[in-house]
Amino acid sequence: MSDIQTKGGQARAKALSPSARSAIARAGARARWAKADPSRATLPKAISGLKDRPLQIGDLSIPAYVLEDERRVLTVSGMSDALAMARGGSEIPGLNRFELFASRERMSQFVSDDLAEKISSPIVFLTPTGAKAYGYDAEVLVELCEAVLKAREAGKLQKQQERIAQRCEILVRGLARVGIIALVDEATGYQELRARDALYKILEAYISKELLPWTQRFPLQFYEEMYRLLGWKLDPKSKAKPGFVGVLTNALVYERLPEGVLHELRGQNPVDPETGRRRFRHHQFLTESVGNPHLEKHLAKVIGLMQASDTFSEFKRMFRKVFKVDGSAERRGRGMVRI
Repeated sequence: MSDIQTKGGQARAKALSPSARSAIARAGARARWAKADPSRATLPKAISGLKDRPLQIGDLSIPAYVLEDERRVLTVSGMSDALAMARGGSEIPGLNRFELFASRERMSQFVSDDLAEKISSPIVFLTPTGAKAYGYDAEVLVELCEAVLKAREAGKLQKQQERIAQRCEILVRGLARVGIIALVDEATGYQELRARDALYKILEAYISKELLPWTQRFPLQFYEEMYRLLGWKLDPKSKAKPGFVGVLTNALVYERLPEGVLHELRGQNPVDPETGRRRFRHHQFLTESVGNPHLEKHLAKVIGLMQASDTFSEFKRMFRKVFKVDGSAERRGRGMVRI
């Protein structure tokens, strides 16, 4: 490096505020650490199998990822391009420019300490292809744009920074009706995976991995009250019951478990084609810790409503009110009887 270059660098350093010099020092330290660390095993990874497309807001696009710990991140370089910022010469693309921009005297008064810390601590992660990337939590984009627009309103921006403010205005307007998290989930397709994951967690909590031995889960009182309301006569000694009892039991009990549980129970306990009946009771496939306790508490509520009713029609009205069963959800694609 020539003496002229050295003197020029020293002059630029003196012109910076203490916070700006500190930011550059932190960036340099992280860059050296990232370059020196050959290990990728500890880096968070982006979820593979999601849509490979950027977050699109108007004409602006920013590469977006969802990490395995569910953090939604936007790449530093993508944010830099979207905000029309020059990337600068940092070893970490875009980082030096963001820190310089946020820490300069004109902007720093509008940047909170929390936002400044986030900007100075980018997330190093691996993309689905295994490439190392640098990003920020998606909400940093919103917070930074709000700070820029406040600075513009206060008349603090330099002329060359007006373009950044214009980009921020475009982004903020695009996000006015839809949250940044929802946009990232839509862009990456994570919303579909999230729904599947939520269902998996519910089924894992409710469905037992092993068939449980038969125990009396449905008290005799449940059938006594049902038969009374239907005007039927119950033989306590007989185990055989009309098929409608099973249909009604599904509608009153199993369909009121979380969405997807009854479908899974039917899959694990199918109807025997020879006998036309299921080999086991559905409750034998429910977990002792969550599934069956929920079942028993629900049964107690249903029996209480039955006892308080004089007719089956009265019971149905109260059942719909208590369990919020409206016309569109009565069958929900699963049941065979209107409640």
